[in-house]
Amino acid sequence: MSNLSPIIKSIQDIMRQDSGVDGDAQRISQLTWLLFLKVFDALEEELELTRDDYKSPLPASMRWRNWAADPEGITGDDLLDFVNTELFVTLKNLPGDAQRNPRGYVVRGVFEDAYNYMKSGQLLRQVINKLNAIDFNRQAERHQFNDLYEKILKDLQSAGNAGEFYTPRAVTQFMVDMVNPQLGERVMDPATGTGGFLVCAIEHLRKQVKNTEDETRLQNSIGGVEKKQLPHMLCVTNLMLHGIEVPSLIAHGNTLARPLRDYTPAERVDVILTNPPFGGIEEPGIEQGFPADVRTKETADLFLVLIKHILKTNGRAALVLPDGTLFGEGVKTRIKEQLLAECNLHTIVRLPNGVFAPYTGIKTNLLFFTKGKPTEHVWYYEHPYPAGVKSYNKTKPIRIEEFDPEKAWWGTEADGFAARVENERAWKVSIEQIKAANYNLDQKNPHAAEVVSHDPDELLDQYRLLKVEAQGLRDQIKKTLTEALVR
Repeated sequence: MSNLSPIIKSIQDIMRQDSGVDGDAQRISQLTWLLFLKVFDALEEELELTRDDYKSPLPASMRWRNWAADPEGITGDDLLDFVNTELFVTLKNLPGDAQRNPRGYVVRGVFEDAYNYMKSGQLLRQVINKLNAIDFNRQAERHQFNDLYEKILKDLQSAGNAGEFYTPRAVTQFMVDMVNPQLGERVMDPATGTGGFLVCAIEHLRKQVKNTEDETRLQNSIGGVEKKQLPHMLCVTNLMLHGIEVPSLIAHGNTLARPLRDYTPAERVDVILTNPPFGGIEEPGIEQGFPADVRTKETADLFLVLIKHILKTNGRAALVLPDGTLFGEGVKTRIKEQLLAECNLHTIVRLPNGVFAPYTGIKTNLLFFTKGKPTEHVWYYEHPYPAGVKSYNKTKPIRIEEFDPEKAWWGTEADGFAARVENERAWKVSIEQIKAANYNLDQKNPHAAEVVSHDPDELLDQYRLLKVEAQGLRDQIKKTLTEALVR
């Protein structure tokens, strides 16, 4: 089965008939917990075949195969009663922790905020039977799930959850390729969303796996945290289908809620890849866990402080940040000053408008830095639209091939990027220039023609200047006319 869209569409059509499910977000949440249990069961089947001592963390009656797999199984009020009073209650209260019962811990984390919205047991049975038509055997599951996953994400985006837009695959792929995680390094995304960066990193690392020891290292090297229940559930399911047997290192919570001083040296990581939420404001009190001189309620700024803190010395980070962080002042200036003093911010790739369209029009940048040495200069690379393209959209997103010129230009950090040269897209700015500009990282391309700015502050400044000029012209005309009349 190569295309799962018809199955997902038919499932959503069934859910629309149910009086308890209101809107796309609830439909997706309902579909995701069902999908998670089916995938979990498929992976358990495989583990039972490959491991003699495998024992499920779920009681027998709670396993998908024993309550859901039979198309003629329980239905109607009996099914509804089982799901609401037994299944959910049991899964939300599974014993154990990440060390002693990691699989049970993963299931409990997925279900702690999950909810059964459906009110009709007959319709729920129909949905389950449709899901049972999908066979998640190991050979085909990845292609199938990628198809399914993209469909779910598109639906989630059109459900209007602005905070859930995911980073385009081409952008995550480029960032992972340039940071180049190595087997044995710990990779983290402190704002995992639905897991795009981590899946990309897993695929990158899996090419380095040569034996079972390597595979074990890979299994233990992927971590992250996600605040919202639905993306967390999607992320855990996604990682399981990309071969992470126990995604117990994906926590459900707010990374920023933990005070920085609580991190031990053993918890530092080698690689951070992330697109932290921006434009958001954190709840009161969160900033108290951060040093006094960089306290702010703005989410993206706090994430930048956190990332710098939890990287090991010589650790590498790549993250997406909006233009506002680059030119912002006040606390933003202090955060950038500390970043440049403690890390080598060697590259900023400036993306054109529309990379995240239609979910946000904010202009974004990719920042790449290594902790442990101060910045001497920052290289900028302005990513152009492909020939003939004026903007990106849902049907024509940014593609990985577009990053080939950056990759060819990139070079290596070991030699200080000595091979890099300035060109019409690339330029270098010294730390002295950045300090002189009060740590404004919004440095324009000196090789480009003047571009019309849509920055509201700049437009207001231009408007004020034009008003002054216009008033000057009016005064001059008035003076000339008055003098003419006097004569």
